[in-house]
Amino acid sequence: MNLNEEIKKLADEYEPYIIDCRRKVHTFAEVAMQENKTHAFILEEAKKLGLPYEEVPTTSIIVKMDTGRPGMVVALRADIDALPLAENPNNLAGPRTCVSEQGNTCHACGHDAHTSMLLGAMQVLYRMKDQLNGTVLFCFEEGEEPNSGVEALLKALEKYHVDRCWAIHVYAELEEGKMCVDPGPRMAGAAVIDVTFVGKSGHGSRPDLAVNPVFCGANFLNNLSVAFCNQITAGKTVTMGLTMFHAGDAGNVIPETAQIQGTYRFFDLEEGRKAVRITQQVADHTAAMHNCKVEYSPKMLNFIGGPTVTDPACAEVADRVLNEILPEGTVVHCEPWYAGESFRLWLEKYPGVFAFLGIKNPEAGYGAAHHNDKFDLNENVLKTGAISTVRFAVEWLAGDQG
Repeated sequence: MNLNEEIKKLADEYEPYIIDCRRKVHTFAEVAMQENKTHAFILEEAKKLGLPYEEVPTTSIIVKMDTGRPGMVVALRADIDALPLAENPNNLAGPRTCVSEQGNTCHACGHDAHTSMLLGAMQVLYRMKDQLNGTVLFCFEEGEEPNSGVEALLKALEKYHVDRCWAIHVYAELEEGKMCVDPGPRMAGAAVIDVTFVGKSGHGSRPDLAVNPVFCGANFLNNLSVAFCNQITAGKTVTMGLTMFHAGDAGNVIPETAQIQGTYRFFDLEEGRKAVRITQQVADHTAAMHNCKVEYSPKMLNFIGGPTVTDPACAEVADRVLNEILPEGTVVHCEPWYAGESFRLWLEKYPGVFAFLGIKNPEAGYGAAHHNDKFDLNENVLKTGAISTVRFAVEWLAGDQG
């Protein structure tokens, strides 16, 4: 039996295990940096195999499988946190298979799938250990949603000298069971918009005795929209999502401040930085026009995250090997996704692939947007994700693949 056939046979064997893991993790969904039950569950699965592990504060885990033979180090990553969102008991078609037991927390993004697929891949690769060289690191990342766990985990990985990395995100916009391993930017970079205009409070009857930041904020929005559409480079997509304008609490009181918040999303880091510079220039000049002061949050001044970029050489390998092992037509091309991802930091350090796994099947109830209370995980795709994870790892770890 060649390696592809062996991987598929083992994946068939462990499919019920993967589904069971997903349902368990789903029921005790936990928000970022509080994934204690999830943490304990993952550790228990590692202990059953006798694999050594490292706990990274606060709940991230690195499980190590060293074959005892020299070779590459491949890091496989899954995120484990859920969202502070009450789950609808129904998906798009009716009652869902399993429901979070945590009243205001649920896996409305698919991290339960990522965790279970990696646990399944760990079982398969453990069974294949004698045929492999090098080391596999099974990395379970806490706090992906707020990007609060990734830096500590990457710091802990430094001593392992990782050669390749891999992660999957299930995707509600991609057809059920399809895999995408396209090169280049796959998820967007992000920058924060958080501007506060400071005026002078006063009574609504005497605006001449006050400095009204409401007009300043409104004028800023108009000025920014004009500058943005005329200065962002043609062909370089940057989306401007302004989502909050807050000023005042009473109809007859001129407030002291007006705050505007939102985000930029982009696939070109320099164009994202340019968008932030435009914003600050427009805010500074608009504030001066209205005799206001302008303040920027520390996050706006100090944070700009680049896009998640798959290494072209690794993408080429992934495309080849997944087409060998998966049914014809499974591997497809897919437009980049405008959400952000902490895996971008992994790919800035290590060559690797960020893959999409489609779950969309509206007739069966799957396809609601991520971070939506009707988002549901299509368990039919979990085996495909586990096979893909294993096959990518094996390509770097196996000697003879005949």
